[in-house]
Amino acid sequence: MKFKELNAMNNDELKVKEADFRKEIFNLNIQKSLGSLENPKRIQIVKRSIAKIKTILNNRKRGDMI
Repeated sequence: MKFKELNAMNNDELKVKEADFRKEIFNLNIQKSLGSLENPKRIQIVKRSIAKIKTILNNRKRGDMI
């Protein structure tokens, strides 16, 4: 997801989205181990999305505005 889309969400929505991404990364890792992963690039995209969410939540906690 794009940073602007994530930044428009409130904290509760971001936490739900992060949980969804973590479930997805778990499933992608299982598919990778079984050799049935169709799009390996998706793992990197999901990891970056989780990092963006964590950055936004941390900045809000500290009081920084982006």
